[in-house]
Amino acid sequence: MSSLEIPPTQTVAWIEDPGPNGKLVIRDGVEVQQPAHNEILVKLECSGICHSDCRNVEGMGVYTDIPGHEGVGTVVKLGPGASDSLMGKRVGIKWLWSACNKCAACVVGNTNNCPNQLNTGRSVRGTLQQYVVAHADFVSLIPDGLASEVAAPLLCAGLSLAGAVSKCSPEVKPGEWVAIVGAGGGLGHIGVQIAAKTKGYKVIAIDSGADKAQLCKEMGATAFVDYAKEDVLKTVKGLTDGEGAHAVICVAGSEKAYEQAPNLVRNNGVFVCVGLPPDAFMFPMSPIQIANRGLIIKGSSTGNSAQMDELLQYALEGKITPKIEVFEFSDSPKIIQELQRYEVTGRKVVKAPS
Repeated sequence: MSSLEIPPTQTVAWIEDPGPNGKLVIRDGVEVQQPAHNEILVKLECSGICHSDCRNVEGMGVYTDIPGHEGVGTVVKLGPGASDSLMGKRVGIKWLWSACNKCAACVVGNTNNCPNQLNTGRSVRGTLQQYVVAHADFVSLIPDGLASEVAAPLLCAGLSLAGAVSKCSPEVKPGEWVAIVGAGGGLGHIGVQIAAKTKGYKVIAIDSGADKAQLCKEMGATAFVDYAKEDVLKTVKGLTDGEGAHAVICVAGSEKAYEQAPNLVRNNGVFVCVGLPPDAFMFPMSPIQIANRGLIIKGSSTGNSAQMDELLQYALEGKITPKIEVFEFSDSPKIIQELQRYEVTGRKVVKAPS
């Protein structure tokens, strides 16, 4: 495709009045950005919508006017310095838009922890548009045979949980208990599969509702605990010989989840923070409690490029299968509202405007 075939304007999902009254609207006539040095222009096929996109709409922190960071599409234009080999390739655009490649984290392959990183939908405009500019060095090639709508949620939801599950090691061994709080959501249900099917952990899925219970069991969970109907602490302790899980991954972003979840991990266990509560919320345990119990607290916002490639291969082989629903682009505002109300099971993907 030549640059002459790329329209000057496009349809996007645009945030109006970000803050408590913010909303996502469909807007036409927005200029198509052009790729600069070492950048590429991607014509989107589809994009997943993540709960963290709600932070853009709600004005939490500094974000752009177009959210989204789970985009799959075809490279249609190269900026100066971008490799010719990328032209026409199907690529995935992730939360990590770019990293410095120079700091200590980058040097060992953890570009996901680069302090100088830029993020899609936060530092630069996101993937809820027809055409999006990406950094040539930080897109992921999508394997032939893997459907774009399946690949899309793996770029954030999948990679976030691949990174989070990896944080359980080396302390947690195959056959030991890992509890996932928020297990039936877009991120959590993929985390259940990664933990159970690729790491051999026994997974306690914590969420609410019969549909999420069924989903988590299908994904490989050993047990499901409905926080709306059961005493979560008592049930988890009962499943784990009275001691608690060897690791707890808190995917849910609510304050209530974070207030309860640390009590579910056993002494000398691992607690992994993934979900994003409001910025002012602080981790609800004192250093004395953490020290006395010997807890290991880790954080994971996303995984690295090696984990991304591994995850895409797992999906191609059918070992990891995100539960998705595909919608029209015009449904994006409604999906954001459902995410804000925590009504979404699995992952929702929207087709890019034609």
